[in-house]
Amino acid sequence: MPFKLKLSRKWTDRYALIVLSGLLPVVLGVLIIVWQANRSLRLEATQTALEAVRQFDLMLDNAKLAADVVLPLAGQSCEQVELALRDQVTRRPFVRSVNLVWDNQIYCTSLFGNFKEQVNPVNYADGELWLMPGTLVTPNDPVLVYRQQKDKRSALISLYGFHLVNVLGLINQKTHLLIEVGDVWIDRYGLVRNSPTPHLPVAQTTVPSPEYPYRVIAGFNEGEVWRYVIMEYPGLLGLLIFLGFISATTVHQLKKRATSPSHELRRGLDAAEFIPYFQPVVRGDTKQWAGAEVLMRWQHPKEGLVRPDLFIPVAEHCGLIVPMTRSLMEQTAYLLAPHAKHMEPGFHLAFNIAAHHCHNLELVDDCRRFLQAFPPGHINLVLELTERELIVPSATTHQLFSQLHALGVMIAIDDFGTGHSSLSYLHEFNVDYLKIDQSFVAMIGADALSRHILDSIIELSAKLDLGIVAEGVETQEQSQYLADHGVDFLQGYLFARPMPSAEFIQALQAL
Repeated sequence: MPFKLKLSRKWTDRYALIVLSGLLPVVLGVLIIVWQANRSLRLEATQTALEAVRQFDLMLDNAKLAADVVLPLAGQSCEQVELALRDQVTRRPFVRSVNLVWDNQIYCTSLFGNFKEQVNPVNYADGELWLMPGTLVTPNDPVLVYRQQKDKRSALISLYGFHLVNVLGLINQKTHLLIEVGDVWIDRYGLVRNSPTPHLPVAQTTVPSPEYPYRVIAGFNEGEVWRYVIMEYPGLLGLLIFLGFISATTVHQLKKRATSPSHELRRGLDAAEFIPYFQPVVRGDTKQWAGAEVLMRWQHPKEGLVRPDLFIPVAEHCGLIVPMTRSLMEQTAYLLAPHAKHMEPGFHLAFNIAAHHCHNLELVDDCRRFLQAFPPGHINLVLELTERELIVPSATTHQLFSQLHALGVMIAIDDFGTGHSSLSYLHEFNVDYLKIDQSFVAMIGADALSRHILDSIIELSAKLDLGIVAEGVETQEQSQYLADHGVDFLQGYLFARPMPSAEFIQALQAL
C-alpha cells in the first residue's frame, strides 16, 4: 500500500507551507526594497529641498544687495534717486522692481517714479518677506517682496514670482516642491494660497532657509514608492520572484520526502484512524466463544481498510507501535466495557505486543487501566509476544513480566514454532499460552512432517502445563484434529473472520 501524507482535504492546509515558503523571500525582499526606496526618496526630497533653498537664497541675496544700495537713498526726492532705482533693476538678476519707503509709505518706485501706497509691515514674515498673489501691474503673477528697514527708511525689492515657480518645477520634476512664506505658499503651478500646506504622503521633508524667513517643503505623491521600486529595481524584483520559486520548490520536495510511512502512521495515529477489529476464539471442545483477539486495522481516508501486515512492521520499526497499541486498548475498553455482562467470566481479550513495549514499564500502566474498565476478574487480558523483533531478556523485561503477572495478565507466544526465539522465550519468560502458527494447522491431512511438528508442539505445551491456541483453522477436519489432540482454543475463518466492533458487539449480545 502506498503511504501518502494527507494533511487535510483543505487546499489551504495542504499547500499553505509551500505557498508561504514561496512568498516569504519575496515579501521580505520587497519590504527591504520598499524600505530602501523610502529612504532613497527621503534623501532625494531632502537634497531637492536643499537645492531649492540654495537657489531661492541666491535670488534673495540679489534683492538684499539691491536693498543695501538703495536704502541710504530713502528720504531723498524721487527725482534724485529714480535712476539709481532703475539701475539696480538692470544690474540685479531676478529683481523686478525697487521701491523706497518713508515712514511705511512708498513714495518712489523704479516702475512709476513718484508713487504713493501705504505699507503694512504685518504682511511681511518676520518683517522681511511677503509672498503676494499679484500686484496692480500684474494682478495674476505672484511676487516675492524683500523688505529692509532702518528707522523710518525702508527698501522694498520685488522678485518676479515665476522665477520661483521655474525653480520649483525644474530642480527635480519628480519631486513635489512648495515654498512657504508666513501663512501663504506657492507650488510649481504659480498659484499663491493661504490655506494649510498639503500633506505629501511620501517622504515629506521640510528645509528652512538659514538666512531668510521661508521654508521649502518637498515630497512625493501617493504611489511614488512603487513607481520608484519598479523603475530602479526591476532586476532585483525578478531575482526575488526566482528565489521565491526556488524556496517553494525546495519545500515541496522536502514535503514529498517527508511523506514517509512513519509520517503517515503518525498522522493516522493523531487522526484516530487505527481501530480495533475482533476475531473470536472458541473452545476446542464446545466451540463456544471463549474470547477474542483484538486486531489493529487502519481505516485510511484514501486507501480504505488497510491490512496490518502492511503497516505493523513499519510501526514497530519506527517505535509507533507502543502508542498505537495503547490507543487500541483504550478504544477496546471504551467499546466493550459497557457490554461486559454479555461475556462469560474469564472471557479472553488478547493484544499483540512487540519488543518496543518491553523497553520500560509503561505497559503495566496501560494494562492496569484496561482491566479497571471492566468488572473485577470478569475478563482475562492476554498479551501475545510477536517475533518480528527480538525481545532481549534484561532486568527491565523480567520486572515488566513479573508486574504483568501480578496484575493477572497472561502471556502468550504468538506464531510458536516459526521464530528463532520461541524456545528462548519459554526459558526466559513466564509464559501461559502457546499459539500454533497457521502454517502448521494448514498442513493437517496434507503434510506428514508438519503434522509431526504440530503434535510435538501440542505435547510440549502439555508437559509445560501451558494453554494452547491454534490459529488459522479453516476446515472441519482441522478443527476435529485439533480438538481430538486436546487443543484448548481454536481461532480461524471456520468460526469467524475479524469483524468491526459494532458487528462483534451485536454477536456478543446474541450469545
